[in-house]
Formats: sequence, C-alpha cells, structure tokens
Amino acid sequence: MLECRLADRFGDFLDLTPDERAAVERLTDRDLRLRRGATLIRENDRAAEFYVLSRGTMISYVLLDNGSRQIIRFLFPGDIVGMAGFAYQQSPETIAALTECEVAPIDRPLIGALIDQHPRLGALLTALTQVERVVCTDRLAAVGRTSAKARVAALLLEIRDRMRQCDSGIGDTFSPGVTQEEIGDATGLTAVHVNRMLRQLEDDALIAREGGRFTLLEPAKLARVSSYVDRYSGLDLNWLPRPR
Repeated sequence: MLECRLADRFGDFLDLTPDERAAVERLTDRDLRLRRGATLIRENDRAAEFYVLSRGTMISYVLLDNGSRQIIRFLFPGDIVGMAGFAYQQSPETIAALTECEVAPIDRPLIGALIDQHPRLGALLTALTQVERVVCTDRLAAVGRTSAKARVAALLLEIRDRMRQCDSGIGDTFSPGVTQEEIGDATGLTAVHVNRMLRQLEDDALIAREGGRFTLLEPAKLARVSSYVDRYSGLDLNWLPRPR
C-alpha cells in the first residue's frame, strides 16, 4: 500500500532545512486509522481540522441535487486533506477512504503558525494548492469538451503519475485501485460507459488489463489523444522565499 509522510512530500519539491523538516514532522505526530469506505469529513460539516494522508487512497466528492456523486479529486499519501475548506468554517466537500488509510489530524491554528514561522513552507502550500486547482480545471475542461474515451484515458494517466509521486518504482503497469463506478463519478460517465471506453482503449492497443492491473502500452500516444498534461511535473518554484 502506498505510503508517504508530509515531510517527504515537501522534500520532493524543496531541500528542507532541519528546522523545516522538524516543524512539519511535529504537525503530523498523531495518527488516525480509517477503514475502507469510512467518511472522514462530510460536506457542510464544521471544518475544524485538516489531515495529512500518510497511507492509503481517499476521494473528495460532492453530492448533486439528483443524488449522483461527482468525485473532485483522488487523494494520495502526502496530500493535505480538507484544504478546500481552508477559507471556510464548513467543508465544501466530503472526504472518504477508498482503502484502509492512516491520516494525521492537524488543528487549523497550527497551519497558521507554520506559515508564520516558516514562510517558505507557506508559499509551497500555496503553490501546491494552485496545482490542485489547475488539475481540477483540466478535469472540468475534459468533462465539458473531450470525448468519453479521452476522459478515461486522462484519468488513468493522472492516477499513474500521482502514484509515482509516492513510489518512484511504479512503471506503466500499476493497480489504480478504483472501480469503474468511481472512474465514472470522476469523469461524468456511467459505469457501463466507462467499461465500453476501457474496451475501446484495449482495442486501440493503448492499454491492457489483467484483473485489477492496467498496463499503459503507449503512454505518450495516450497522453496525446487525451490532451493530458502532468501538472505535478515541471513546477517553477524559484520564486519561493529563502528559509529562515
């Protein structure tokens, strides 16, 4: 199962000083275990805490008026969970565990203290929040303007790239750990339609499936046909302030 601590995730983007690493590790010194399917935060609940996902996979979603579910993001180890509620008293989303998970609760004032004491880490949080915004923008554009096959292909690429952030040993064969229903809830499709698109991608020799494992046979071509861009690579963080 994928694992990553917040300090390790920050360390992927910055050469943390000992003081910065210690400050981040103090934030996440408590662990809370969640069973598969458990709800961590409900939409419109009071947003009293943030969480850092250290093990497992989660989703954030909203329920629509017709009772359907729109998955906004898939969350992976190292992600800060509940950041969408940073500026609100109530959570704008529901967070649930797709697998057994471990999260570290963080009281909201501690984030403010971290930003005050370590502005560079606060700036990094801002940058990563913008990355998530752009990823959501890509998903919105895909749902509104691309084919069903392109949406499914882009989501497979996104999940692979996010898993690679947690485990650099993951190649083009991986187990995404999501159901066709969950893929549909993220791409605006029914599970039946997702199944049909996966078969088309197989027929086009772009992917192969065996059990729950996927192999991306031609990832570059898959990225072209789906207009996918890995938004977590090629970041420009040269503007970040120097550490204190």
